[in-house]
Amino acid sequence: MIRDRDARSRTAAHSLALACIEAGIDAARPERVVRDRLALQDDRLRVAGGRIDLDAFERVVVLGGGKAAAGVAAALERVLETRLNGGVVVTDDPTPTERVTVRDGDHPIPSERAVESARAVREAAVDAEEDTLVLAVLTGGGSALLPAPADGLALSDLQRVTESLLSASAPIGAVNAVRKHCSAIKGGQLARAAAPATVVTLLFSDVVGDDPAVIASGPTVPDPTTFADAQRVLEEYDVAPPTPVEERLDRGVAGEVAETPTAGASVFEHVRTFVLANGRTAIDAASGVASDAGFTPLVLGAGIEGEAREVAKTHAAVARESRETGSPVSPPAVILSGGETTVTVDGDGRGGPNCEFALSAARSLPEGAVLASVDTDGQDGTSGVAGALVDVETVDDEAAARALADNDAASHLGERTALLRTGPTGTNVNDLHVLVVTDTE
Repeated sequence: MIRDRDARSRTAAHSLALACIEAGIDAARPERVVRDRLALQDDRLRVAGGRIDLDAFERVVVLGGGKAAAGVAAALERVLETRLNGGVVVTDDPTPTERVTVRDGDHPIPSERAVESARAVREAAVDAEEDTLVLAVLTGGGSALLPAPADGLALSDLQRVTESLLSASAPIGAVNAVRKHCSAIKGGQLARAAAPATVVTLLFSDVVGDDPAVIASGPTVPDPTTFADAQRVLEEYDVAPPTPVEERLDRGVAGEVAETPTAGASVFEHVRTFVLANGRTAIDAASGVASDAGFTPLVLGAGIEGEAREVAKTHAAVARESRETGSPVSPPAVILSGGETTVTVDGDGRGGPNCEFALSAARSLPEGAVLASVDTDGQDGTSGVAGALVDVETVDDEAAARALADNDAASHLGERTALLRTGPTGTNVNDLHVLVVTDTE
């Protein structure tokens, strides 16, 4: 999975860090998750502990979008075989399918072809009838890959406001609050289009907390945000939206445009939701690899947030404390975490949260400790790589400080052969940090 893996495995600690990363990503791949969490038994579909009687439906279709959507669709085809009648999913990482149509989209900025693809998904939802079972597949990246501009808005309006919010380091929940109120699909509106069909939503979570209303902007679940919330997001992050967006939000606040459906709305009467995989899925698999290698795993959390370079310093401090005092875990140990750190962009360099995390941590790691930090989808920001593998010897402190100041972590780490490349992994469950602390220097 990791390119040039042998060259990166120069010590046993480096090799273990990479093994943990690969195990974490592999555990969150659609084919493995669907195999583990879904099964067809006679005419009943078991879904993560729930059961669905397929004999109650004339048609079963798959609809949705996200980076892993095609992989999930292909895995569902293998489970359901002839019981699956078709469907449409949108992705930027296509996988061959037999019954489900895979349409192209782009991430992180929505594209014109994604608009056409999203319209195809919505039209298929409208065609669903009361005796249709819709398996709604939604994974990380679904917000950008399912752009369906609301009436009066153009794709360029969505692109501009999304770019501005991302540049301002707005968290995904805030970005999605705006997206939902500029969309004809997000914020429960795909469920509205599919009603009165039965909708079973299958989620691969790329958000901290696994809130279904945030994952892919919640096309099939109640929306807790309002037009007023969307306005507040733009004000908080000092984003001046395109005039059509501003006017739509104003009209929404004034009650001239219908709100997205909320909890208790009739469109959700036949909707069920299951989170099939998340950051904990990857962490648990990495933890198992660490244990098998004789290292004690310590999970700091699956919902780590904050500025990447600052959170990294805390991880490095835990490693130093572990080495010096045996607390909070005695070496040999593997310290694990996941979540979604962010980067405030002040420079014009190349990088992403995981590259900045690794570069910042490397400046203060103890001797013998090794850190791997990756985005599980294989794409860390603008770096062009999944992340990085570092130790205290990786960086030149003054040069590293300059690279961090210019948000150019990937360039600095690339010069030191510390970048990790996987290509698209077929999944997306946020970041994974693996910090190996050996018991001797």
